Amino acid sequence: MIKTAETYHVPVLLRESVDGLAIKPDGVYIDTTFGGGGHSREILSRLGEKGHLFSFDQDADAEKQIEGDKETWRQGDKRFTFVRSNFRYIKNWMRYYGVEQIDGLLADLGVSSHHFDDETRGFSFRYEAPLDMRMNKRAGKTAADILNEAEESQLADILYIYGELKQARRIASAIVKGRATRRIETTGDLLALTENLFQREHEKKDMAKLFQALRIEVNHEMDALREMLNGARDLLREGGRLSVITYHSLEDRMVKNFMKAGNAEGRVTQDFFGRIEAPFRTVNNKVITPSDDEQAQNPRSRSAKLRIGERT
Repeated sequence: MIKTAETYHVPVLLRESVDGLAIKPDGVYIDTTFGGGGHSREILSRLGEKGHLFSFDQDADAEKQIEGDKETWRQGDKRFTFVRSNFRYIKNWMRYYGVEQIDGLLADLGVSSHHFDDETRGFSFRYEAPLDMRMNKRAGKTAADILNEAEESQLADILYIYGELKQARRIASAIVKGRATRRIETTGDLLALTENLFQREHEKKDMAKLFQALRIEVNHEMDALREMLNGARDLLREGGRLSVITYHSLEDRMVKNFMKAGNAEGRVTQDFFGRIEAPFRTVNNKVITPSDDEQAQNPRSRSAKLRIGERT
């Protein structure tokens, strides 16, 4: 049975993120992560007959949501196009569709609640499952492949940089020793090798960081985010809006740098007269976070931060 959008994925900061786009009824917009369609549905509801929405998602499960809700998405609505692709390729796809400029882009980063709740994909340490973690199940290495094939130093770097785990070297060493006798295939295999390395008071938080690091590596999330932001910068027309929801410090730092300086590193450039060349104007000087009520109803939203920029 296909789950409904509500059970598949609860959209975070729905009203705030879509309001941040300042939608023009006849504008062209991109939702980089369709998921259960919550943000896309809200954007589409604000578009007129001449507006258009392109929604991206590389996960086949997301595309099934469209088939399961034909009343919304399959009524011959020419204002909507679903693109089954990684959002890093937005610029190439807009060229394919003959779109030179867009009026806004919304990105809800991270992993949908559906992925965490899917007992077969290996995104969560709560379930015994194969260590896959691929958003696109058609290509790329799985988390198991990385755990069994990467050098110890590479594993340590992945865990330290993407998981911000202080004990990254100890964890990497335990993984390498463990895989020497038996291939690591499931979430249970990984936890059996590493759970004794976590302090009890921080155990769940550190396990989440471990799984986060592997997921980011498997899906090349930071590289994809950088390419998507560069594409958004080039596609957005003057006055166009960029609305981005992040869930961990690595994402948020990159988005913050990008809106400040137009690049992922936050490298500020100046023109001949010493004026800062910034392609975006920050709309919300203070980061927007979910209300207490939303955090209580949707635990996934607790770490969410919304940043909105306008193309200058």
